[in-house]
Amino acid sequence: MRRRAKTQGNALMVAWQDIPWKKVHRHVFRLQKRMYRATQHGRVRTARKLQKLLVKSWYARLLAVRRVTQDNRGKHTAGIDGVKSLTPEKRVALANAMPCDGKAIPLRRTWIPKRGSATEKRPLGIPTQYDRAQQTVVRQALEPEWEAQLSPQTYGFRPGRSWWDAIEAIFHGITFRPQYALKVDIAKCFDRIGHAALLAKTQAPPVIRRQLKAWLQAGIMEDHHLFPTTAGTPQGGSVSPLLALIALHGMDEAITQVYPRARVIAYADDCVVLHEDRRVLEHCQQLLIASATPWRATSPGWIFSASTSANIGWGSTNRVKAPAVIAWDTSP
Repeated sequence: MRRRAKTQGNALMVAWQDIPWKKVHRHVFRLQKRMYRATQHGRVRTARKLQKLLVKSWYARLLAVRRVTQDNRGKHTAGIDGVKSLTPEKRVALANAMPCDGKAIPLRRTWIPKRGSATEKRPLGIPTQYDRAQQTVVRQALEPEWEAQLSPQTYGFRPGRSWWDAIEAIFHGITFRPQYALKVDIAKCFDRIGHAALLAKTQAPPVIRRQLKAWLQAGIMEDHHLFPTTAGTPQGGSVSPLLALIALHGMDEAITQVYPRARVIAYADDCVVLHEDRRVLEHCQQLLIASATPWRATSPGWIFSASTSANIGWGSTNRVKAPAVIAWDTSP
């Protein structure tokens, strides 16, 4: 008879205040580290087994519930069920009732002011507390695998990295020799990711892939009307930033494989390409569009906005000079 893992079972339902959180963090991190190393060494089957083990882990579910209901800044934001906070008893009950059953509750649409604009607003899709906790468990299972695969020059939505690191990478790129800079921005990146291509690219176990598909196609509730979601990863869920990183993964390799001396520094859906030859950057624009085409939705497509600066370097007087923005629409 196979023994049940020590991190599973109703016998571990203890008072929320008495949970040994250091032990919980240590156990989840140990599983994630094993996944990271297995991915680095190409042991795909081992990584998949560890992912399925972590999704079922009692400690992983406890940690996900704590992050959603206590640690996150949006812990008091309600989904369509109106639940804003949970008592300690309900937190334990939530951790005990989070199966990956391939079901999802529609999101609640809300609008927040867009940073840098006084008139524009950005849409958010807010899941319920239950779905947010489930998404956090899945993110804990997928993140180590993709941390082992993502480019070291990618800084957005990754643990232990910030936009300050991206600035430092650009600084080191222009310190010793002047470079031309190509700044690329993908307009509405989150809203135009194709679901089928994204799910195929995750290469997750079937139980996780079915759950991801349910979240992506859950629909959005706004003004008591349900709208279907046929493309994109809704902003507001805890797993959405990781899914965007997965969709964008490989775009930098499309440039570095052709031009090894080019430096691609990315932060979320923005990136900067550095090279001493301006003609190389003009070709990089086309390489980025070609690499992104398979991962965009069929409609309306991704729009790339790119601008090429003058020759810049540390101490150069031209480092903020740039011409007008050129946009490419990759829609069919």
